[in-house]
Amino acid sequence: MGVGALRRSLATSVLLAGGLIVSSACRAESWTGQASYYALHGRTAAGSRVGAGGMTAAHRSLPFGTRLRVVNLRNGKAVVVRVNDRGPFVRGRIVDVSAPAADALGFRRAGVARVRVERLLDK
Repeated sequence: MGVGALRRSLATSVLLAGGLIVSSACRAESWTGQASYYALHGRTAAGSRVGAGGMTAAHRSLPFGTRLRVVNLRNGKAVVVRVNDRGPFVRGRIVDVSAPAADALGFRRAGVARVRVERLLDK
């Protein structure tokens, strides 16, 4: 689901008696698009240090700490990453993952991959 579709789904929230808002956004959200990876050194936008083995990601708007399941649609490999940075800043890309996550997804050599990104809801 693209940003426009997500905005439309939020706009179609239903206000029930008693002021309870029920929205399709209460369910896990997912998006399909291009992912790339970053080999960042230093600190992220969230202020955390970038570790060599961290399974992390950059997303433009999701809150820091959000867990995402990223699935490479070409080979079916999947990883769970935690958002700790902002990006990607290249048009058409929906997420940047850390180099270790790109390795696990099998696209580091190619640099980009078509993926499905699912927001995992904490229990």
